[in-house]
Parts: sequence; C-alpha cells; structure tokens
Amino acid sequence: MSRVACIGAGLVGCGWAAVFARAGREVRLYDIDPDAIEARALPMIRAVLEDLEAQGMGGPTADEAFARISGSDTVAAAVEAADYVQESAREDLEVKQALFAEIAAHASAGCILASSTSALPGSSFLTAIPAPERALVAHPVNPPSHIPLVELCGTGKTSEATIAAAHRFLSDAGMEPVTLHKEIDGFLLNRLQFTLVAEAMHLVAEGYCSAEDIDKVMTSGLALRWSTLGPFMTVHLNAAGGFNGFVEQLGPMMKHLGRSARTDYDWTPEQADRIRQWLDAACPVAEISQAQQTRNRNILATRRLQGGDDRD
Repeated sequence: MSRVACIGAGLVGCGWAAVFARAGREVRLYDIDPDAIEARALPMIRAVLEDLEAQGMGGPTADEAFARISGSDTVAAAVEAADYVQESAREDLEVKQALFAEIAAHASAGCILASSTSALPGSSFLTAIPAPERALVAHPVNPPSHIPLVELCGTGKTSEATIAAAHRFLSDAGMEPVTLHKEIDGFLLNRLQFTLVAEAMHLVAEGYCSAEDIDKVMTSGLALRWSTLGPFMTVHLNAAGGFNGFVEQLGPMMKHLGRSARTDYDWTPEQADRIRQWLDAACPVAEISQAQQTRNRNILATRRLQGGDDRD
C-alpha cells in the first residue's frame, strides 16, 4: 500500500500526513477549507518533519518526506488512487456520515477506510457505506507524528482481514497498533486518561491538594514508572511475589480506593476555573504553541530512552 489519503488537515491530520510521508508513502491531503492546505497545513507538516529530523528520529530527510505530500481540491481526487484513507475531520456524527459516504463512493473496493475519531463509535458512521467490511477506527494519540500508539477498533462489520491489514500497514509506518475486540466509548487510552483526570478533579476540588501537586504526582511519580513499564508490569515488579503477590497484599486496598474514587465527581465551573487559573499562570494560552514544541521534544527523548538510547 503505497498511496494514502489524509482527509482533514488539522493537527491530527497533519500529524498523520507526516507519519505516512516518513514511511515512504505518497500522501494526498484534503481539507474542507480550500485555503487550509497551502496556508496552514503544509507549513505545519514541514515544521514537524524538520523537528523530527533535527531530533535524530531517523528515516528520510524532511525534504524527502515533504516531497511526497500534495494537496487535493476534492475528496474524490484525494482518495481516487489511494490504498489507505485516514479521516481526521471534526467530531460530528453527521459530518462523518456524509464524509464517509463520499469517501466510499470514490475509493477503490480494496482501499482500507480508517477514522481517527476519539469520541464516536465507528458503527455509528462506518456501517452504512458500500463494503463496510473495509472500514474501521484507527484512533491515534495527538500528535501521531510523535506518539506511535494507535487503537484499532472494528465496527461489527469490519472484516478480520481488514483489521490485520491495517495493523500491518500502520506497523510498517512506524506506529504501534493495539486492537480492541469490541467497541467501547472512548476506546482504551481515553477511558484510562479521563478516569484519572476525573479523580484528579475530585481531589483538587475537595481541597485535598493543588492542581500543581497533582501534576507533580504524575511527572515525579507515576510517569517515571509508567513511561517504560505500564501499570500491570509496574505492580508486578512492586511485589515480592509478582502480580499474584500484589493482588494478595494490596488487592483489598485497590478495591477500597476504587470504590472511594470519584470518577463521576460533579465538579462545578467555578472549581474548574480555579484549575484554569493555575494553568494560565504556568502556561499562558498565548504560549501553548511553544509549550507543545517542548512537549513533543520531551516525547521524542522519552521514546529514545524506551528504545535503550540514553544519549543526551
């Protein structure tokens, strides 16, 4: 599969374009805003490619990868010769239903159709198209150009062959796919992420600690283990008897804390605003773009450590 169409040229769509171009694929990029490609998307993608090259991530040069990307004026032109389509339009059910009807009408019968949706089940917009067995969700983490995880989830009509082919294709492109065996709201990452953030909102709103301390608990505590191990392996290594020892010794405490956690905590706008005030002081909205660049470089440094590269 050498030709890819990226439909939607926002942050996620541009990140995907960088991924596929670095993997040697020809990329056609489309956005509903006719001025977005030249004015915003292509400069953004070039900057991402240059940053990846500067950070020593290997692969082609920024110029080589960028030369593989071009814009298309219509969905039909973008997907006409594509082997794989990655849609990253806004999270609106009617928009995605209409968009995939158009994509499916113009893509070849053997083309894999994937959506980056993070909030909508694929079965709500991918099953009424022609040949729905070729369509699935491929939910990335923003920015996909820097974070390799992608969650694959079928719709109930997606064929096993499509899921396997998407897994191989994305793996070959440098991503790290995981597969959900059935649909669930939020997929995997967001269910874990939002559960943690919801309990963090509860702890701050009820006065147990500050928002700053919550972030420090993560960056100076949990994240130092989870960045290389994950929660299951972390507890396996934390008990003398491994995971069984953890369950025997700390299982009752884990269940107690789970029952007392308030992941459904009904926080108020005023409580959320107090957290916003700290965030605005620590990182003003006008400086978010610069902070995102720092975040992305820290992500790449972490990935190098995960791969055993301990250079400065």
